[in-house]
Formats: sequence, C-alpha cells, structure tokens
Amino acid sequence: MIIRMKKNASEADIATVEKRIVQAGLKASISRGESLVIIGVIGDITRLERDVIAEISGVEEITRVSRPYKLVSREFNPTDKQIKIRNVIVGKGNFTFIAGPCAVESRDQMLATARIVKKAQCQLLRGGAYKPRTNPYSFQGLGEEGLQYLKEASVETGLPIVTEVTGADKIEPVMKYADVIQIGTRNMRSYDLLQQIGEHTSETQMPVLLKRGDNATIEEFLSAAEYIAKAGNENIILCLRGIRTFESGSFIRNTADIGIIPVLKKETGLPVIFDPSHAAGKRDIIPSYSLAAVAAGADGLIIETHYSPQTARCDGEQSLSENELNETVSSCRHMLKFLRQS
Repeated sequence: MIIRMKKNASEADIATVEKRIVQAGLKASISRGESLVIIGVIGDITRLERDVIAEISGVEEITRVSRPYKLVSREFNPTDKQIKIRNVIVGKGNFTFIAGPCAVESRDQMLATARIVKKAQCQLLRGGAYKPRTNPYSFQGLGEEGLQYLKEASVETGLPIVTEVTGADKIEPVMKYADVIQIGTRNMRSYDLLQQIGEHTSETQMPVLLKRGDNATIEEFLSAAEYIAKAGNENIILCLRGIRTFESGSFIRNTADIGIIPVLKKETGLPVIFDPSHAAGKRDIIPSYSLAAVAAGADGLIIETHYSPQTARCDGEQSLSENELNETVSSCRHMLKFLRQS
C-alpha cells in the first residue's frame, strides 16, 4: 500500500500516519521528493484500516502497490537514489567507472592494476578475492589474502573496493576490507544469502552491487534486490552483465542486455550499471558495448582490467590492457559530454 501525502501536509500529519501504521504492526517507509512525500506500508495491509488513514489530515491518496518488489520500485521511491561510497556518489546524474581484474592473483598484480585504474581516472577498484568457478579445478581466488592485497591497493590509490561475496561465511571477511559487496550472477537466486547480506549491512548501509542472473527476468532481478531491501539495506546498485541465449560463445560470451537499462530506470530509482566484459567476453567488443550502455542511460560501467591480460589466471580474454582502458574511458566521457549537451 502507498499513501500519498498532500503537498501542504505537515510533519505532524506524516508522523500521525506513520504512528498508525506502526500501531497496526506494520512498517512505514517514508520517501521524500522535492514536493512529494510518499509513505509505503510494508506487511499485511489487511491489519490497517484504510478509512482511518484516509481521514488523517494531509493524506491525499491511498493505493495498492501493483509490483511484487515494493521497496525498490518507483511506486514506493519515485526519486532517483544516490549511493555514497566514501567520496564517490553513484547514481542520479553521476557516472561511475569501476575497473580492475577478475581475480586477485598476487600482491604485485593487484597493485600494478590498481595504479592503471587510478591513472585512467576510474572511481572504484574491483577485484575478486573469492571466485565461484564453473570448473572446480579453476583458480578460486586467494581468499582473505586477496582481500588484504585489495586493501593495500586501495590505501595506495584511494580507490574504494568492490569485491564479491560467494557464501554466507564470506560476508564478515568482505565487510572487514571492502566498501561495496558484490553479489554475482550465480548467487542472484541465493535468497538466503541475499537476506543475510541485507541483515549484516542493515546498520552500516554498506552498498551492495547485485548482478542479474544469466537467465533471470526483470521481475526476478528486482525481486532479488527486494530481498536485500526488505532485510534492511536499500543501498543497492543493479548491474546488467549479459544473459544466456542461443549464442554458443564463439563470437560473444553472452547476449548484451543493454536494452533493459531504460526499462529498469523506469521501474526503479536504484542506480543501474553495465558490465560490458561479461556480456562481450572479448576485449575488442567491450568499447562498443560500453558506449552503447552510456547512450542507453546507464549510471556506470564495471570493466575487467589487467596489467597483463595475456598472463591473467581468470578472464584474460575479456580484460582490457592499460591503453585499452584509457581509450574506453575517454570515449565514454566524450559520449557523456555529448549527451549532456544535447
């Protein structure tokens, strides 16, 4: 249920509505726009007397939410969300570049790549300390040792860290070192993990970067974000990374879901970024995908980068070199400037 307040509604009116909701054993989510206040009701709305709420001064309209994902929908929160990560603001007109290797392989590799990311003027550093791999014999990451290398690179460059949680036992170690928790495509449907991450970060509101599952519908993707929000953390960044279709992988790794960007922007105020590396699977396609995502209205890009892609232990074929990253970021900045002047 959504309660829309009148433009001239007082803070006392809003407080009265919130009090009635809480008294009914429900939760109130208050969203404040420039000239509009919306109060979302979370829980069994049959316990709330609609007529009683309608009679409160300042209440303009009461409607039912038509989406299964309530907290992350524009119906509940009509304004674009800004997420602060140290001195970086993601969303609402701010374009963010995130770059770094697929996996943390060594201290030297992480430091060298972090310097490249910093030099390219990217704002966040990515790197996997824990790597869920399809093949059990593939490199699985360095674990907490990798987190330590990430932290050292962050201290040197000043770049906030984005790294993945692969299981519930990894939440605390990642929270100790990172600035943003990433949930990979394989875990988008790990609902218990989503809830636990939401609960663990509810107090700190540590941002969560959620990747779309490779065969997830838009509703399933947003419902996964709802698990995190319902558990107490609404600082969520949505990430598209290509979906699995009938392509064999010979030409591209996945089918780019760039066209979903404006759909998500219509459905939710959460920031939406794009991962051209996993969509393309080949470094020569990544610049084109990046530009297309910028044009489609993305709030940022997360790009795999390695100081020596040819020797990378993970996803080297889709990792950009230093020159390729510089050129891609520069092209995207030119595109952004053009779009903002148009």
